[in-house]
Amino acid sequence: MSSTSSTSSSTRAFASPNFRQRAFYHLGRNPLVALGIVIAILWLAVALLAPAIAPVDPLKQDLANRLQAPGALFVMGSDELGRDIFSRVLWGSRITIPAGLAVILIGSSFGVVIGAIAGYMGGLVDETLMRVTELFMAFPFIILAMAVTAALGPDTRNAVLALSAVWWPRYARIVRGLVLEVKAQEYVEAAHSAGASAAYILFRTILPNCIAPAVILATLDIGTAINSFAALSFVGLGPEPSSPEWGRMVSIGIDFFDQWWMWLFPGLGMASLVMAFNFIGDGLRDILDPRLRGE
Repeated sequence: MSSTSSTSSSTRAFASPNFRQRAFYHLGRNPLVALGIVIAILWLAVALLAPAIAPVDPLKQDLANRLQAPGALFVMGSDELGRDIFSRVLWGSRITIPAGLAVILIGSSFGVVIGAIAGYMGGLVDETLMRVTELFMAFPFIILAMAVTAALGPDTRNAVLALSAVWWPRYARIVRGLVLEVKAQEYVEAAHSAGASAAYILFRTILPNCIAPAVILATLDIGTAINSFAALSFVGLGPEPSSPEWGRMVSIGIDFFDQWWMWLFPGLGMASLVMAFNFIGDGLRDILDPRLRGE
């Protein structure tokens, strides 16, 4: 079998009619997946349209109306400086959601490449890359991310880079194991016999057959990445203090715990997104898991 026709079912599944059939089947069987998709789409729409739908500037202060409970004037109440919580939650989605997605995109891409190279090259390269991976995994990732962010300086970009720098090891370990399994297949040997280059074999023949588990893990990790970015903001290692970022809003709200609306609404925003992406990840795993296809 030639390398050009060696795409396995795990890769073809994304575009095949069988994949669409399984997708609709699991959506009907598990309505929570559909709910997760709806919630995720709504929040993405909010992030895009926040400037148009937010009633006021999220940084506008009105000290005469500080700490107002939810009501007609402030739908979600106001904070200690009289800023509208509803507008800040809407604008906060433009910071927290892209940051979480960026962490997953950067971290997973780097981890996939490292794992693929380690599994394919083997020997000293594999040993070196896996020891570095284990070194990163030896530390609690959020503590390591806090240390990196503190060293770089607290802001949104540095928080994203710090989380990305500690996010990749799991992807590297998973993809390495899959590459070790796939590279022993006959179609890979056929590609070698046909004179294909190592880069072609790795990235065009082997890696596409290992990507589905990484995609599932990335979907499940989006919620965790959003929470982790918010955690850095909570301890003052994210955007500037006045920024309407959800983690920072919760941190300020803790100082005014009796004014429950200050921490509840940004917290609900994070919780709903984490729940949505977990539902989507579970559904995607069911669709792509070959053990479930015959049910």
